[in-house]
Amino acid sequence: MKTASLKEIKTELASVHPARMAELCLKMVKYKKENKELLTYLLFDSYDEKAYIQSVIVEMDEMFKEVNRSNAYHTKKGIRKILGMANKQIKYSGSKLTEVVILIHFCKKLRRSGITLPANSALGNLYWRQVQKIKKALATLHEDLQFDYEEELKLL
Repeated sequence: MKTASLKEIKTELASVHPARMAELCLKMVKYKKENKELLTYLLFDSYDEKAYIQSVIVEMDEMFKEVNRSNAYHTKKGIRKILGMANKQIKYSGSKLTEVVILIHFCKKLRRSGITLPANSALGNLYWRQVQKIKKALATLHEDLQFDYEEELKLL
């Protein structure tokens, strides 16, 4: 089966009846958890980005509390899991401001967690890659927002 291009899909979706559209969405949601999460964001969370960011931050805080610190392997695995969840939520939003806020919070929590980043090169590199991502996303924001978040970035 050949997959249709985005343009072909857009054209076809424009002609679909709303009831049929809902049926197609529900069928698509059944097959992948990520599709269900994206649709949940679009339907319930996209209208209030601040509340969405806050809910992601609360979820990250809970996950940081549950990180297993018994050895370096489990710690890295837990941190990567948190970062994966954060990146998925950032992808759903598509907003650079959301990306900056969530990644700054992630970096702050990682620094405050008591995990020695210089001693653990993998986590240290992960941390610095996130700082670079923040800088890149920050460059696309409005000047006033850039100034506000650059101050927080300096603290990292």
